[in-house]
Formats: sequence, C-alpha cells, structure tokens
Amino acid sequence: MLRSFPERSAAGSAESRAVWLDLSSPDDGEKRAVEQRFGIRIPDLAALREIETSSRLRVDGKTLYMSAPLIAGINTGHWQLAPAGFILTPDALVTVHYAELAQFDAVEKAVRDTPDLTPASALATLLEDIVDRAADHLEHASEVISQASQSLFFEDTFRSGLGRETRKIREIMRNMGQASDRASRVRYAFLSIGRMVSFVLDRCTPELDQALQDRFEALQHDIASLDEFETSLGGRIQLLQDAATAFISIEQNDVVKVLTVASVVGIPPVLVVGVYGMNFHVMPELGWPLGYPFALILCLLSALVPYLWFKWRDWI
Repeated sequence: MLRSFPERSAAGSAESRAVWLDLSSPDDGEKRAVEQRFGIRIPDLAALREIETSSRLRVDGKTLYMSAPLIAGINTGHWQLAPAGFILTPDALVTVHYAELAQFDAVEKAVRDTPDLTPASALATLLEDIVDRAADHLEHASEVISQASQSLFFEDTFRSGLGRETRKIREIMRNMGQASDRASRVRYAFLSIGRMVSFVLDRCTPELDQALQDRFEALQHDIASLDEFETSLGGRIQLLQDAATAFISIEQNDVVKVLTVASVVGIPPVLVVGVYGMNFHVMPELGWPLGYPFALILCLLSALVPYLWFKWRDWI
C-alpha cells in the first residue's frame, strides 16, 4: 500500500507533489512507480533485515539509505522487531516496511496538514515519535519492576505457605522477564535510530537549517539518556531476579533443614526400639516391671538430646 503526504490535490499525482511516501508491504507495481519517479531502489524485506552497518546506513549521491528495527505487535501484546527502511532524497522521504507499525499511522496525522513540510522535517517528526514511544515503553517496564520490587522487598512474602508464595514469585519473575525482553527490544530499536540520526547529521548538516539541526541533536541527547535509563533498568531487573531466586532457595533450604532435623531426631528412638525388638532369650529389661516405661523414656531422651543440640547450635 502506498500513502503520500501531504495529500495530493486534484490537479497533480501523489508522487509528483508528495514530501513523504510510505510504502506498507508494497507490491512490485508500487515499488517500480516510486523507483522510477525518484531514481532510487526500494529494498525488499531481506535487505532490510541486514544487520551490518554498511547495509543499514549508506549514501548514493545525495540520497541516504537507512534502515532500523522498530517495535511491532504492541496492540496484540506479541512484540516483535520489524525492520523499516528510510530513504531520504532531496525531494522526498520514502519509508518502506512489511509490518503494521503504529508509529507511522500516528505521524501520518501529525504531518498531513503541516505547512512547509520538507523530507528532513518529516523524518525528524517520525524519529521523534519513535523515540517518544520508546521512552513510554521503558517507563512502563520501570513500573513493572517497581511493583516487583515492592512485592519482594517490602511485603511479608512467605506467610501463606511455600507453594503459594513460590507461584507468586514465579509470576513476579515472569513479569520481570517480559519487561526485560521488551526493554532489550526497545533499546535495540532506539540505538539503531541513534545511528541513523548521527548519519543524517554527518551527511546533511550543510543542507539542514538550524531548527532541524537542533531537533536531530535533541534526538541524540534523548537516545543517550534512554540508553542510560535502560542500562540502569537492566541492573535492577538482574538484582530482582537474583533476589527472587535467592528467596525461593532460602525457603526451600528451611524446609529441607526441618526435614533433616526431624529425620536425625527420629533415628535414635528407632535404634532403641530396634534393640528391644531383638529376639534374645537373655534380655534383663524384658523382666522388669518398669521395663516398658524405661524403654519409652529412653526413646524420648534419645530424641530430645539431638533436638536440644540442634537448638543450641541455632540450626532450628
């Protein structure tokens, strides 16, 4: 599908008057029309997926070819990285992508009736929206991590039983894992955008007015701050994941400790009972009137002594 902005008038074609052309999963006919009009080559999906810097950022005369992965599937909850191409020519900005990207739909409304729109200003507007959305995603991830921290460190977690709290912490760790995965995808996207911004400033500064230069430089500063924030967020996530694992291990160790103490305390009485269960003809205690109470007391003492020893060592 081919969209062009600003909207064409009745007197002219979209390609002849458009400042920004957006190709969403274009067919061969749409590609050829744009290529012939601007003398460019529209990359296919395989080319956009290339990860080498030389493939993502290159110049051909006065035309800049750039690509970056963007976040798709936000509305459905199934996030994925979708590559998008940006072709900046002196006459128009051409974007191409093969997945539905909310960023392009939102910017379309912003630039549809913008006066004095230029290809570079359209690109700046598009990148600003992408970076703003990246900041929103990181803020949401930070809220998830803050809730997990509150649950782990400030709530009395282990009072309702190990099984229930294990399920609770497993859910917390799943939420943190999702937040970490999404934050890493967002970081990969905005760092790619940062390389694009530096590339545009390096190649186009003489042609950009001061206002546009300031916008691109502000994008660089925003991306640098987002990178620092994501790095800090990653450290918090790692700390909470380690803490959650440690809490589960501590609780499990307490359970194992109780079972170990119980088994050790029970061994001496079993030994006593085993001795008096032997079939010997000569066993004086069998003829004592108090032989049975004596054996019970001996079983009790044999269990009490190791228990008191564990208590004295502060193992229970």
